[in-house]
Amino acid sequence: MYKVLLVEDEEMILKHLQFSIDWGAMHCVICGTAANGREGAQEVRNLKPDIIITDIRMPYMDGIQMLEATRDVCAYQTIILSGYEEFAYAQSAIALGVTQYLLKPVDVQELKEALQKVFRRLEEQRMVRRLQSGEEKASRPILPEQEGSYASRRVNKMVQFIREHYGEKISIKDISDEMELSVSYLHSLFRENTGYTFNDFLNRYRIQKAVQYMQTTQMKIYEIAQAVGIPDYKYFNHVFKKYTGWSPTGFTHPEE
Repeated sequence: MYKVLLVEDEEMILKHLQFSIDWGAMHCVICGTAANGREGAQEVRNLKPDIIITDIRMPYMDGIQMLEATRDVCAYQTIILSGYEEFAYAQSAIALGVTQYLLKPVDVQELKEALQKVFRRLEEQRMVRRLQSGEEKASRPILPEQEGSYASRRVNKMVQFIREHYGEKISIKDISDEMELSVSYLHSLFRENTGYTFNDFLNRYRIQKAVQYMQTTQMKIYEIAQAVGIPDYKYFNHVFKKYTGWSPTGFTHPEE
């Protein structure tokens, strides 16, 4: 899975980026977030992300400075978010290998299309490394879900299981039985490849789906809680606030 780092100083925009996209469906995991360029630069060094989505104008260190400070840390791809008045400045960062520039407010479909461009670049980079190392002589890029890595295949299968059954009462034991692998092994494998425990990832995904229901349906909060597999209303509120920073009603009406 591709590791994505989000760097944005506006909390509501950051939450929108986290929860408005089904990252698992795109073979991605949010490996970390940062509220400014200085924090972002440290997270790049700590997490070695594949993709960075960053604002430009931020306190302490702006997005361009962050990219300049970390360009030699790892071979990531970048999507820059900017306001209209910053757009020309954003485009001047082409020397930093920025893949796409998106104007705020961020349109989810445009972001998905930008990510597809990023995926193609990442796969081209991987193909070059394989060819240079003599490990593979292929003529076309390999899609994330087709990667030959044993670990990647197992983790992708676990994420797919979550995506298909998040509305049910599930645990890693269910996957362990299906895959005929030990729970402890799968726990270790999942955390190593995503940065999350299975239960943490499951709850994050459930809240992500809850946000999508809020944005696209007229369902009541208790109906959404049941739909995402957390039927206990009070516990749903607790989990929702843990991951978004708001209560369910506060998320949809932040001015309240």
